[in-house]
Amino acid sequence: MKKTLMDRRTVLKGIGGITIGLPLLEEMLACPVLADPRASVPVRAFNVFFGLGIPAPLQKEGFAGVLEPLQPLQKKLLIMRNVDQVRADQSGINAHYDGASASFTAEPPNGEAKAGGPSIDQVIRKAHHPKGLPRGMVPTLIGGTYFRRSRVGRYVHSYNSDGTVAASIQEKPRDLFERVFGSIQLTSDKTDLRRERLKRSVLDSVIDQYRYYKGPNSPLGAASKGRIADHLDRVREYEQRAYEMKHRLKGAPPLPQRSKLAHGGSADPGGEGIDMPLDDLISEWRLMADLYALAIELDRVRFGSLTFLAAGERLRIKGDYVYNGRKIFSFDDEKQLNRSGSAGCSHEWWHRYNEKKKNEQLRAHIHMTVNQVAYFLSRLDQTREANGKSILENSLITVSTESGDGRHNDVKRELSGIFHAISGANNRFKTGQIMDVGAEGIDVYNTMLQAMGAKEKLGPKSREAKPIDMIRA
Repeated sequence: MKKTLMDRRTVLKGIGGITIGLPLLEEMLACPVLADPRASVPVRAFNVFFGLGIPAPLQKEGFAGVLEPLQPLQKKLLIMRNVDQVRADQSGINAHYDGASASFTAEPPNGEAKAGGPSIDQVIRKAHHPKGLPRGMVPTLIGGTYFRRSRVGRYVHSYNSDGTVAASIQEKPRDLFERVFGSIQLTSDKTDLRRERLKRSVLDSVIDQYRYYKGPNSPLGAASKGRIADHLDRVREYEQRAYEMKHRLKGAPPLPQRSKLAHGGSADPGGEGIDMPLDDLISEWRLMADLYALAIELDRVRFGSLTFLAAGERLRIKGDYVYNGRKIFSFDDEKQLNRSGSAGCSHEWWHRYNEKKKNEQLRAHIHMTVNQVAYFLSRLDQTREANGKSILENSLITVSTESGDGRHNDVKRELSGIFHAISGANNRFKTGQIMDVGAEGIDVYNTMLQAMGAKEKLGPKSREAKPIDMIRA
C-alpha cells in the first residue's frame, strides 16, 4: 500500500491572516526509521533571559540552592558558570544595561535602542535560512513578562546583524497569540469588535480543513487524526485563556482572571516600581510560556527570545511562594525592606547581597525566578519529535541573565561569573553537567555558533578566536 506523504510545513489556513501549524505526524516523514536524526527535526535557537542575575557564589551551591528547580532537567542541560562579560562594560553605565545587552550578543550596548551586534538566534537563523524561513512562519518571535523599560536592552534579547531589534516584542498573551496564529478581521462598523472577538475563535476559520483531515478522505491514519484533534483542542484552550472567551472546552481547566498586570508606560512609573501580587505575575508568565512553547511545537516559529523580568526589574512582590508543595517564602518586599517606592522593590535584595549572610529574601526571589524559567523548559520537554527526542533536546535554548553580582561597586565582579545554561541542540553540546567554563562570553557564543553551522562570528573580526571545545559533545 502506497503511503501518502505530507509536507513538513503542512498548515491549516483560514480567513483574516490565520495560519495554524499541524503537529509533526508520521505521514510527514518519508521513512522515519532511516531518517537522519538531525534532518528529521528543524534547527531552532531561542534566547531565554531572566532579570537581575544570580550571584556567582550562589551558583556554586548547584541544585542544593537556588538552581533547585532545574534539577529535574539536569540531564538535558549544560549549566555553565564563570562566564565573563567584562568586555561589554561601558563607562558610566552599569550591569543592568551592559550585562543584559551582552546576553546572547557578547557585545556592549550601542545607545539606548540597539545592541552592539547580532544575537545568537539571529546568526543561526541567517545561516540556515539566508533567503527567509518557509512561507507562513513567524520569522522571529519575541515575548516577555517584564516591567522596567528605560532601555530596550533590558527586555529585548534578539537582535539583527546591525544591532537593531529583530522583531516587535509581545508582552500581552493576546498579542502573542495573534502574532503566532493571526487574528479574525471583523468588518461590521456597528459591531463591538472586542465582544465579537471573544465569541469567535481563530479555529472557526479552519473548520472545513479540520473536518477534511478528520474525515474519510483524509490522508492521515487514526493516530494522526487523534493527534490533530488534541492539538486543536490545545490551541483553543490557550486562546480561551488569553481572551477569556465565553465558550470553554469541556474538561478544560478554569480560566484565569483577566490580567491585572500593568503594560506600557504604566508598568514603569518613573522607575519607582510597581506592586506585584505573586500569583498574578506567575499566572501571566505561564500563559505566555505556554503560548510560546505551543508556537514552537507547531513549527510556527524557530527563532526568537523570551524574557521573564527585565534587567534591573523593580517590583514590590507580595504573596506566598510554594514549590512542589513546599512553602519557600512569603514575599512582602516593601514591608521587609521597610522602604517605599524604588527602595522597597525586590531589586534591593541584590544590592544588599553579602556572602557572609543568609540572604534569605534574595535566595527566595532567585529560586522563584529560576522556577519560572524551568517551567518553560519543561514545556518544551513534553513534546517528542521524529528522532525520539524532545523539542528541548533538539533545540538550542540559551538561558542567561545580566549579572554575576548585584552590587554596583565592582564592574569586574559584576560582569563576571554570569550564569548560563544551554540545551544539547540535537547532540551538539554536552549536557548533564555543571561546568566551570572560565572563559569570555564571546568565545563561548562563537563556539556555539560554529557547532550550529554558522560561519559568522560575533565581535570584532580581528579578534583571535578561542574555541571552548569543552562544551561541545
